[in-house]
Amino acid sequence: MVHFSSEDQTWETPQDFFNKLNNEFNFTLDPCCSLKTAKCKKFYTEEHNGLNKDWSDEIVFMNPPYGRQIKHWIKKAKQESKKGAIVVCLIPSRTDTIYWHEHIFAEEKKGNCEVRFLKGRLKFGNAKNSAPFPSAVIVYKNQGFVNVP
Repeated sequence: MVHFSSEDQTWETPQDFFNKLNNEFNFTLDPCCSLKTAKCKKFYTEEHNGLNKDWSDEIVFMNPPYGRQIKHWIKKAKQESKKGAIVVCLIPSRTDTIYWHEHIFAEEKKGNCEVRFLKGRLKFGNAKNSAPFPSAVIVYKNQGFVNVP
């Protein structure tokens, strides 16, 4: 049995899953990773604090920490998209949370983001078992952005 600790809220993105998204978007920035889990040449670790950086000229892949701070990362993704970034977020599909309603569903209604629910459950990092939660990909589109490249 796999124990998923609440102390470590990071979930390393499966490489094959990332590759499929990267083929679609050509990411330039991973704003919340570790040295070991960085998916892009340009990245920010916890020490860099990607929440305080400008992403406006980037195509961002974001797999944020899944604890209470996730709401800050989702809000940041939305804000940066309004400044010109394209931000693709891999997050738990916790559709009952306030941040889903305020920063995802509200933006989807305005046409500012796309929600892609994943079939099945991902296996993060080197885990033997799938995650204990479903996942979704949220694509925040920049101003004037019509179609995903």
